[in-house]
Amino acid sequence: MQTHVGDVRRELREGSRNWAATMAATSLPGASFATAHAGAAAAVGTMPRRDRAWREAWEAANLAPGATQAAGAGRRLRPEAPDADRTCFERDRDRILHSSAFRRLAGKTQVVIFPDDHQRTRLTHALEVAQIAVAIARAVGLNEALTEAIALGHDCGHGPGGHASEIAFSAFLPLPYDHAVWGADVALAPLNLCAETLDGIRNHSWSRPSPSTPEGAVVSWADRIAYVCHDFEDAVHAGIIGIAEHPTLAMASGKMSRSAQIDGFVRALTTGIVSTGTVAMPHEAAAELAACRLFNHEHIYLRPASVAQAEVVIQVLRALVEHLIEHPAHVPAKYRTPAPGATETTTAEGVVAWVSGMTDRYAFMMAESLLGWNPSGLPDGIDVHRR
Repeated sequence: MQTHVGDVRRELREGSRNWAATMAATSLPGASFATAHAGAAAAVGTMPRRDRAWREAWEAANLAPGATQAAGAGRRLRPEAPDADRTCFERDRDRILHSSAFRRLAGKTQVVIFPDDHQRTRLTHALEVAQIAVAIARAVGLNEALTEAIALGHDCGHGPGGHASEIAFSAFLPLPYDHAVWGADVALAPLNLCAETLDGIRNHSWSRPSPSTPEGAVVSWADRIAYVCHDFEDAVHAGIIGIAEHPTLAMASGKMSRSAQIDGFVRALTTGIVSTGTVAMPHEAAAELAACRLFNHEHIYLRPASVAQAEVVIQVLRALVEHLIEHPAHVPAKYRTPAPGATETTTAEGVVAWVSGMTDRYAFMMAESLLGWNPSGLPDGIDVHRR
């Protein structure tokens, strides 16, 4: 079908007119208010405003005894006035959702570097973790806003290229680079989040100390449930492994049933919480989750192609950090540290802070443009020229 330029222009003009016709809202008859759509609006009914104080009172009356209660502006490093309508944890959730650190997760590796459209990124992973964690929190009476804030922010400290970036950056820091700690203490530090939110983000990894809140503990489980299930699904779609090779995965009509698998783990965790009063999963379900994770570890994360990809990621990121330390003029001013008698200087920590925030594409484009890195030597799946 061939479309003429004149026809396209007419369609564009018509579309523009239709869009412009909705420029203003529709006024309600005899009132100083307007609706988004013409015609009768869906009725809500008049009611008192459910502001922050109302919601805090509702939480005190309805959440589980051990749930984390929102209070005023929250415990923040820099004191703030409380919001009129939102609880302190609702504000944290909103700040994370609108932050550049969260948006950049859309361009960061989950399993497959530079994934196809249907495969996960760190952003979609965070959204899935939030969905699972909030479903659990809602079922057992925990603070949903705090749970969602921790879940959305839990991976904001990840660098480009997946977990390999942690190895790459550790060479330049006094302590090993841990994406959980880095996310709470560096990437999200400008947001001035509540102490409980930062604690959940900092300690969501099982190698870290236990989170101080039950909401943080729920996110730790939700993170593992999410990636164990969807990393395998992405590996199947990428042709890395076949469904039939999985030892325990639920099946339905010969197809992988990821939803049934996730549902089973979620129900197991909620059962454990209401049965024990702590964030625990029955041994049988926990053993199945561990078996699935071990399978992914051996057949996906440690497969030769994945290891080779990680090696290249480490080489590229280390070379990039070294170059930027030696050439601080390339580093944005907010990541540089002025020194007496010097106009351009930076620290390894400052460079790592910048590079760790980069998306996969941007980091490897920088390697090509600044280091002259041959595109053919970049990890498989990365196309640095694609915009």
